[in-house]
Amino acid sequence: MSNQRSLRKPSWLPALKSRLFWDDVLLILTMAVLAGCGMIYEYLLSHYAGRVLGIMESTIYSMIGLMIVAMGLGSFAARKIICSYQGFAWLELLIGLLGSLSIIFISTLIGFTQVLPQTIADLMALPPDALPRGGVFKQLTQLALNTPYVFGFLLGFFIGMEIPLIARIREDRHKEHLEHNFGTMYGADYLGAGAGAAIWVIFLLSLDISAAAAITASLNLLAGGIFMIRFWHKLNWRKTLVGAHALLALCIVITYQSGNAWLNNMSNLLFLDKVVYSEQTRYQQLTFTERKMGLENTDVVNFYLNSRLQFSSADEHIYHGYLVIPAMAGSARHNEILIVGGGDGLALRDVLKWQPQSVTLIDLDEELVQLFQHPEQHLPADLAQKIRHITQSSLLDERVEVVNSDAFLAIDNLLKQGKTFDTIIVDLPDPNHPDLNKLYSVNFYARLKHLLAGDGLINVQSTSPYHAKNAFISIKNTMQEAGFAHVEQMHDNVPSFGEWGWTIASKMGAPASRRLHELTELPVKHQWLSLPLIENAFVFPNAFYQNSQDIKTNYLGSHTLYQYHQQAWQNQQGLNSKSLQN
Repeated sequence: MSNQRSLRKPSWLPALKSRLFWDDVLLILTMAVLAGCGMIYEYLLSHYAGRVLGIMESTIYSMIGLMIVAMGLGSFAARKIICSYQGFAWLELLIGLLGSLSIIFISTLIGFTQVLPQTIADLMALPPDALPRGGVFKQLTQLALNTPYVFGFLLGFFIGMEIPLIARIREDRHKEHLEHNFGTMYGADYLGAGAGAAIWVIFLLSLDISAAAAITASLNLLAGGIFMIRFWHKLNWRKTLVGAHALLALCIVITYQSGNAWLNNMSNLLFLDKVVYSEQTRYQQLTFTERKMGLENTDVVNFYLNSRLQFSSADEHIYHGYLVIPAMAGSARHNEILIVGGGDGLALRDVLKWQPQSVTLIDLDEELVQLFQHPEQHLPADLAQKIRHITQSSLLDERVEVVNSDAFLAIDNLLKQGKTFDTIIVDLPDPNHPDLNKLYSVNFYARLKHLLAGDGLINVQSTSPYHAKNAFISIKNTMQEAGFAHVEQMHDNVPSFGEWGWTIASKMGAPASRRLHELTELPVKHQWLSLPLIENAFVFPNAFYQNSQDIKTNYLGSHTLYQYHQQAWQNQQGLNSKSLQN
């Protein structure tokens, strides 16, 4: 009997195993949730940094790479934490605090450095040409613009500590070395990161960035709170921890409720004019600014995508005039028109003046199109009225079919339907992202050529021939490679943009310049453009195209044009610290 009793398992062993099982479940789930938070923080900071710095693609890659390196360093540093329980509890508080407030801090620092020179000039009654911008002021601006990377490194460093600490806690609970401990932790980390990426794309990307940060930080707060409750007996400074959790919860609530208003106020400092509306769509940041011009003058409304000016109501008629008038005037007919991009409806407004039978407009961002289609449903009443006046409700015209799709794919559908168009207008943003680069490629232009009627013209917005000369010429070379018979370029000054350019091409027959020269006047009068002005726009300075043969063609996947544009943008940043506003 005594031997049988000695072989029996202790009565407390099943309860112990059950407790260890649920501790394991808690720790593994916690790891998965925190991995998802870490992935979202990477996206949040890289997305915001790209928006502020303007170089979206390289900034995103740099930020993610930096945070991964910092996570590795954090993993090494976790060995220095003596008590893993205490360390983990404080770690989640710190990550939650940084995650919820980092973008607020970044926007404040950048905004402060932007207004500091003007504030000092006002206090000292300095003339405008003596505004202090060099020396220490320039250095402060550059430091502020790099603060996203500082916060990215800090967040990555602390996030990197999580796996080692949770792994140590698991082994402490089991009182033994667990053979597959780190494999389990990394498995939970990878799955959680994948879930975090999906949540970012499906849900958080469409929210205000401050709200997304607050929601993510609340998960850190929740994970830390549950951990603190479960392992209360292992912690010191318990009342301090509870108070710190309460303060973090308050910060998260304030960030969620008022963070976007604060960011908008800081944005006012980054733009020349007052920000009157800002919204994050699934694809880009939309910002409207307004400049008061006095009682007798019309206020100026500017529209930005990712901090880059898209149009100013003061002079958009010049830009859109050159985009639409030469192509429409030189085409034989105006029955079927295709517009690629132009979701603001301004190019469409000018096209409709030529009385086409139908217009197909392709734009990826449905939220942007709906905003300009029904501004009264999205914008403040006063701004909505101004936008309605600018667009003349073009997107509501019954002759217009809007296709919300990637133009690269939508063109294939039009080809399958056997469509042809008398004129094609391409009004896309500059190729500042690889996804846009493909819409400036030989492959894309060749397919547009198949859609163009034999006696029609295509006109493409082509960035600045002055500030981005290589990119400008590359667009011409690319369209020539795509098989257009005659490819020409135009340029003129658009005050809000500076010197700007367009590329116009024919599929067969005479070039656009000859067709326009044969006209005696424009068939549809324009408030700014005249026939002689358009003809002069085809004339470029001496030797402008002298080395054009050295400029590469942009093939699909080559990223040639994207790189030309990025280099030009980086040069502009080096020349002008206020290039955020250009």
